[in-house]
Amino acid sequence: MSHPSQDSQAPLLDQVAATLGVDRTQIGEHLVRDHATSVWAWPEAGLLVRISPAHHTPALHRALALTHWLHEQSVPVTAPAHHELIEDTTRVASVWTHYTHHPTQAPTPADLGALLGRLHRAGEAPVDLPAHDPLASLLATLEQPRHLPQPTVADLRARAHDLRQAYNALETRLGTGLLHGDAWLGNVLVDADGTARLCDWDEAAVGPREIDLANLHQGRRFGRTDEDLDAFAAAYGDDLRDWDGLPVLVSIRDLHTMGAYIRAADGGDQKAADQLERRISTLDEPEASWVSR
Repeated sequence: MSHPSQDSQAPLLDQVAATLGVDRTQIGEHLVRDHATSVWAWPEAGLLVRISPAHHTPALHRALALTHWLHEQSVPVTAPAHHELIEDTTRVASVWTHYTHHPTQAPTPADLGALLGRLHRAGEAPVDLPAHDPLASLLATLEQPRHLPQPTVADLRARAHDLRQAYNALETRLGTGLLHGDAWLGNVLVDADGTARLCDWDEAAVGPREIDLANLHQGRRFGRTDEDLDAFAAAYGDDLRDWDGLPVLVSIRDLHTMGAYIRAADGGDQKAADQLERRISTLDEPEASWVSR
C-alpha cells in the first residue's frame, strides 16, 4: 500500500529518477521523514532525496554550494550527490548521498561540539549566505495562526520582538562567521564507519558563532546534563555557560522551536497542540522540562 506522500510526490520522484537514471522499483525506496520537507531513502542507489516546498529553492541552492565546499575542506558533512535542483510547479528536490547509520553508535554532545569547531574554523565560504535573522520564521508563522488564541499570539509576538532587540545588543566573544543555523543532535548522523556528520543545511547563515552552540544548552529542558555540556564544551573549545548572552540565545531557541508545533497544531495535530501548550506554559520557567509535564 502506498503512502499518501508517495502518491502526491510520485511525479517529482519519477522526474528525479529519470534525471539520475534510477529505477525506483529496484532501490528499496522508503519514506524517512514526512514533514515540511519529505525525505526519501533510495539505499540501493546510495541516494537520499529531499522534497521541499518551492519557496525553499534559494536556501537549497545555498545548501548545495556550501556542503560541496565544506566537503572539499574535509569537514564531515552530508555531501550532495547531484549538484542541481529538480523542480516541478510546487516542490523542489535535492539529492544527497545516502549514509547507512551506525548500528549502535548514536551521536553525542561531544560529536556535535567537535563538528561545530571544525565548521567554525573552516573559514569564509564562497557562498552568498544571508545574515542570521532570529525568529523571523516564527513571526511569519504567527501572522495567521488558527489554533492559538489571540492573547497568546500577541504575547509570543511581544516576546519575539523583545528578544530580537536583545539579540541585536549582544557582544559576541567568538566572532561572526559561518553558521549551520540549526545545530542540534537531531542534525548529526553517525555513519556505518563511525564518522559523525552534520546534515540539514537549509538554515545556514552568517552570524555570531554562539548561536550554533546555544541550541544544545536549550536541551536542558529535555534532560541534557552538566556532563553533556562539559563534553560539548571540551570538544568545541569554549564553554558558553560563563557568557552573559547565553540566556538570550536559549530563549530565542525556546521560541523558535515552537514554530513547527504551531503549524502542526493549525493542521489539526493534537499531539503537537498538547506539546505546544506545555511549551508555552513553561516559557517563564527556564529550567522546566517541556516533555515531563
